[in-house]
Order: sequence, then structure tokens, then C-alpha cells
Amino acid sequence: MLKIQRSAIALALTSFAQPVLAAGDLLVAPTRVILDGGRGTEVILNNVGAETATYRVSLELRRMTANGQLDEVPTEAATPREKATLAMISYAPRRVVLPPNQPQAIRIGARFAADLPDGEYRAHMLFRAIPDAKAVTATPVREGLSIALTPIYGVTIPIIVRKGALKASAAISDVRMTRDGNGPALSFTLARSGDRSTYGRIRVTKAGQPKPIFEARGIAVYAEVAQRTVALPIQDAATALSMNGPVKVEYLEEGESGGGTIAEVSAVLR
Repeated sequence: MLKIQRSAIALALTSFAQPVLAAGDLLVAPTRVILDGGRGTEVILNNVGAETATYRVSLELRRMTANGQLDEVPTEAATPREKATLAMISYAPRRVVLPPNQPQAIRIGARFAADLPDGEYRAHMLFRAIPDAKAVTATPVREGLSIALTPIYGVTIPIIVRKGALKASAAISDVRMTRDGNGPALSFTLARSGDRSTYGRIRVTKAGQPKPIFEARGIAVYAEVAQRTVALPIQDAATALSMNGPVKVEYLEEGESGGGTIAEVSAVLR
């Protein structure tokens, strides 16, 4: 589960099966939805906090950059394809009041015209907390004046619509260990080809060791980019040290998609 930081809207690029935690109290599952224009599906929200909370549900557009970030796209800057994506996705309800421990289903579907070109279309569903009317904190500015600060919480999940028999492949290159102010990271380039996105987990193994020495989930390359750079932080110093030497790096589908290998490469890390 991923906890979303206060005063910001954060992205949930976690595993398909894992729920995501937003606003400290909201569980969202699944965290990735794929529609093919047939029967719709549901996303389940659950308030695990002690107080009733209200959330607004909406759709927004985001584009992946070459470094893997998802930049928000203003409506006025949307392409005709992106506008068509927003129009084809339906969902309800659009505002939910969640008492503690009472799940709520958001129904999601997609309908597209018969002449819609084959391809992958994607929007992001945003669950944004509606703060209480009362101020959460008050910060004095000068005598007789204060500013009320109200944290805003939210989380987004991708809603992907696919039409046609779409395929994609990937390749891993330039595998290396890097280091910045946050410590060591496994860095590499992940290239994609085909007419849809790829999504899976990274697994690093060493010959003769039965278990992976490092894994990271929720790695996507969306259809608007041909490749992206990936930098996966390694929090544990012992793990970082154990990765020195010959390794195999694999890009694997998540279990819900079959668990097959999307790409793999051998490398020597230092």
C-alpha cells in the first residue's frame, strides 16, 4: 500500500492487486483498470478511518515523460484522441460519503464508436478528499491575521481502454547502479514497441541464489512514449551491496496478466 503525501495529489503506480492508501484512511482497489468496451467493472473504496469522509471522483489526463513522470494535461491542451478518451469512459457515483468501514463501489464502463481506430486510450481516475469546513491548522502571519491551512489528499489510478488485438514488447538496456542524495538506485532504460503500454515488475536475480535479491512492482511504459528511464531506489544497504557483480534483470507481467517475461537482460553491476 502507498500512502499519499499531504497537500499534494500523488500517483498510484503500484501493483494491480494491491490496494492503495490515500488520505491516510481511504483504500482503493484495484489500482489499475483495463476495459475492452464490453462489460464494465468496479473500483472499491473503503474508509478505514474513524470518521466519515467525503471524496469527489473525476477523470483527468496525464502524459508520461521520458523519465517516467506523469504530467497533468490541461483540458485546453488535450488532443482529439485524449478528449475522445474522456468522452468514452463512464463512471458513477461522482461523489461519495464514506462512513468508517463501509465500502463503496465506483462503477466504470467504456463505450466507443464502431469506427474508432484500434489502439489504447487512457485517462486517470482521481479520488480527491473534500475537506471539512473547519480549518485543520492555523498559521499566524502577523498580529490580528492568520491563514487557515487545509490539507488536500488524493490518489489517481489509470483507466485503460483497449480496442483491437493489441501487442507490445519491451527491451532493457544500460543497466547500472547510480547514487544521488537519496542513496543507491538501480537505473536502466526501458524501451517499448507496439500499439499498447507495458506494465509489470522488475526482478533482479543472481546465479545460484534461489530467491530474487531485489524486486519492484508497478513499472509502466505508456503508449505515448517509446522508452523511459527508470531509477529504482534501494533502501537497504545490504541489498545494494549484494547486487554487485553479474545479475539478470527481468521485466515480468503481474500475475493477473499471466506472469510471463516481457524482457530480460544480463548485466554486471558495480
